[in-house]
Amino acid sequence: MKMWIEGARPKTLIASLSPVLIGSVIAFKSGSLDWGIFLACAVFSLAVQIGTNFANDYIDFLKGADTKERKGPRRLVQAGLVSPEKMRTVTFGVFGVAALVGLYLMWVGGWQIGVLALMAILLGYLYTGGPYPLGYLGLGDLFVLIFFGPVAVAGVTYLQTGVVSPVAILAGFPPGFLSTAILAINNLRDCEQDQKVGKKTLPVRFGLSFGKWEFALCLTGAALIPLFQQNLLPSIATLALGAPLIGNVFKAERAETIAPLFPKVGRLQTIYTFFFCVGWLL
Repeated sequence: MKMWIEGARPKTLIASLSPVLIGSVIAFKSGSLDWGIFLACAVFSLAVQIGTNFANDYIDFLKGADTKERKGPRRLVQAGLVSPEKMRTVTFGVFGVAALVGLYLMWVGGWQIGVLALMAILLGYLYTGGPYPLGYLGLGDLFVLIFFGPVAVAGVTYLQTGVVSPVAILAGFPPGFLSTAILAINNLRDCEQDQKVGKKTLPVRFGLSFGKWEFALCLTGAALIPLFQQNLLPSIATLALGAPLIGNVFKAERAETIAPLFPKVGRLQTIYTFFFCVGWLL
């Protein structure tokens, strides 16, 4: 079990929980919160992210993208801890859980929610799978920004309230930006290895400087947007903790110096989520 928890990347799972918490707090403040729907949204979101992580583990190994030169957390298949066949079975099992919960959410929210749930699952697999994998084309950042941001937050709020809320859409961009920042620093760390195997992430396509500016803009956007909603706490926290991270990323020249920063971005999103929820309820 410990091995599978490691493969699920627990330090990054705040990316899937953050929009669920933010969307639910917005719904609660508007006078509508169903704990059953909240739990279903959390399970669905976690299943999509974990399924995506397992699919990456499996497919990157098959494509030869994971080698002993990898600087990030170990991958289960590449390390020989899990066979490719078993990882494939578990991957589709986790996506299957997401699909079942998605059916319930569609029953609650209508066919539109079903379409969004299906797209989230498909794009999770297509991040590294299929003939045109998003992560290998430099399109993964856009998927993460949209589906771990405004789509997720507004979707959760809609399921709770029955209303498509512009407030929730705007509030969804910061968690989307922070999730994209997690991906950006992951791509910066792996840039040299990705270039060798033809994985054309944004830093591979446009250079390390582009990836560093992407990271900086993501944190800046996450800090500024709450100001438009008169929610100062997450802005102050993100600026205070994000500014040193941006400085360290710009100073870093090698993967070895970028790698230790990776878990700090996940912690920043956790802190942002906490202060957003507290600030929204005050």
